[in-house]
Amino acid sequence: MRNTVTLESPIGELTLVNTDGVLSGLQMATNGVGPRSPNRGAAAGFEQAIEEVTEYFSGERDRFSVPVAARGSEFQQRVWALLREIPYGETRSYGDIARELGNPGLAREVGAANARNPIAIVVPCHRVIGSDGSLTGYAGGLERKRFLLDLEAGRRPLFVP
Repeated sequence: MRNTVTLESPIGELTLVNTDGVLSGLQMATNGVGPRSPNRGAAAGFEQAIEEVTEYFSGERDRFSVPVAARGSEFQQRVWALLREIPYGETRSYGDIARELGNPGLAREVGAANARNPIAIVVPCHRVIGSDGSLTGYAGGLERKRFLLDLEAGRRPLFVP
């Protein structure tokens, strides 16, 4: 069974997806438009996810413990597991993650898997940057990526959609 609920955040409306009792998605509205037909219904089953995301944005949480179940290929699952190991306030490059996977030539594939991460923020794809330190690609937009990195660095972030 799949349920959704929306949550207001400093970076706009978030849609949380729960599949069979486990967080399977966290999506951001893009260009003022939310994900497809979110159910603005009850938050039953989302209590832990909502609490942890709220604590994250208030600076009270630096690690998520909510169980997640993202659907993806075996390679994507491996990349997403490595994303969860990047410490709060730190970044890695696509090449760094490719090297952790044992093949430095997989940087582009890592980027593609990162882009398909269905559980933004909780699976911190925003912590992956270009090898030159530049902010590159983020499904939620580079402004949100900068906001999240600034939040984690202890800088007062300013989100301008």
